[in-house]
Amino acid sequence: MAVPERDASDDGPDTAVGPALRISSPAGKWVLLTTVLGSSMALLDSTVVNVALPAIGRDLDASLAALQWTVNGYMLSLAGLILLGGSLGDRFGRRRIFVVGVVWFAAASLMCGLAPNVGILIAARVLQGVGGALLTPGSLAIIQASFHPADRARAVGLWSGFGGVGAAVGPFLGGWLVDGPGWRWVFLLNIPAALVCVPVALRHVPESSGTFDAGKAGSGEAAAHRRFDVLGAVLGASALALVTYALIEARSGSVLVPVTAVAGVAAGVAFVQVERRRSDPMMPPDIFASRQFTAVNLVTLCVYAAFGGFFFLTALQLQVVAGYSALEAGTALLPTTALMLLFSARSGELAQRIGPRIPLTVGPLLCATAMLLMLRVGEDASYVADVLPALVVMGLGMVTLVAPLTATVLASVDTGRAGLASGINNAAARAAGLVAVAALPVLTGMGSEAYRSADAFDAAFRRAMPLCAGVLVVGAVLAFTTVRRPAPDCRRPECRTHGSILAPPLEPRRTSHGTLGPAGGPARPAGPDTPGPGPGSGPTP
Repeated sequence: MAVPERDASDDGPDTAVGPALRISSPAGKWVLLTTVLGSSMALLDSTVVNVALPAIGRDLDASLAALQWTVNGYMLSLAGLILLGGSLGDRFGRRRIFVVGVVWFAAASLMCGLAPNVGILIAARVLQGVGGALLTPGSLAIIQASFHPADRARAVGLWSGFGGVGAAVGPFLGGWLVDGPGWRWVFLLNIPAALVCVPVALRHVPESSGTFDAGKAGSGEAAAHRRFDVLGAVLGASALALVTYALIEARSGSVLVPVTAVAGVAAGVAFVQVERRRSDPMMPPDIFASRQFTAVNLVTLCVYAAFGGFFFLTALQLQVVAGYSALEAGTALLPTTALMLLFSARSGELAQRIGPRIPLTVGPLLCATAMLLMLRVGEDASYVADVLPALVVMGLGMVTLVAPLTATVLASVDTGRAGLASGINNAAARAAGLVAVAALPVLTGMGSEAYRSADAFDAAFRRAMPLCAGVLVVGAVLAFTTVRRPAPDCRRPECRTHGSILAPPLEPRRTSHGTLGPAGGPARPAGPDTPGPGPGSGPTP
């Protein structure tokens, strides 16, 4: 069946609707399988690696800085390129970019699994993040472009729910692999998943992409639509990379540290200037004209910085200090992700009734309490008496705040920009997490070999938890003083069930034709039944 295409006179490429698939049909089930499998690869690798870090350090004789880069290399390229990745699918074909992302991710995973030293492992992790930036928004975009309008919301819910299951079991699966066949299988497991995903996608997933009207091929409008904000993406990723390098290497006293810190700040300033001047910026500055959007992103930076630092250090604390095996440490983290998976949808419904301010205030305070409870976890800690209470409170706090956070992001901008707002918020959360992983060891005086010493690591951990709790309290205060109840007719989240602990879920975007486009793709005017962009709206990538 031919895939309908639309005229370039609209504000962006079309979310072309291929066969109007139904979830109950065999073709619909194949599309769900391949998109869930592809996105789960990226979600798993965001969570399983923390549990494997002590084993990686022992096997490759890696310093703590190298372990930080093992985590941050992936997060760096994913956070820096996820907005651009969504736009690439709109221009060159969503299935094509998704398949490229899966193959890229699998090849980088093979490189990780075979890495003879930590330098190659870090480089491979950076490449993994690039693949993740292509396949994560691409999987959601395929669902929007493929399913019948009556089934799209349910398909998004299934995609989000099954992806949440993958994220929830990630630490457990990682621990089982580390204690069993070895840490390399944490990465090699992606190969068979990709071998299933790619043929299914090529055979069963309909292609969809934006097109340009031939009559406007030479016009400035068409040329503008063809441009990508590559410079913005490079400057944004460079700023993150340089600042991260300066923070991680600060303990070395190298002359490169202040140089890279200044260069990182300069790249950040240049990024802002480029985004202000471009006609089609990756991150339109005028979207921050909404005070609510700016405020909720500041809350996001606070809470996800604390989460990133917490999960990085806790996986090490449980193994290095408490003496847990990798499997025991991964299993110990299950209550947090399981609670999110079970109750995130209900939390979102509660926030719709009472407004987001209370959940966004109480949630970070609960999480801060959990981090202080983690101070009880030391040598020979009891799981039931010491670890479990902290992680249950942590899970309750995350359940309370994550769904309302996503809803408030969507409600704070015009309906036509909701997907873009979700992409920006997701990237901000990942950036906050990687900065926290880079900064906490420096702030707590953690030496380069601290993870090899239970006493040294425990001392630093006990300094880190109050810092993370303090950042969460700042986030709670910001939420209480700045967040307001959204308008009753605002956009509501479609990804209601999720289990990701390192970033809020991505949300699709509604288009003028009642179809749904991917987060990170171009904004389009809303139709008659949805509010259109306001006066402050500008072009989007």
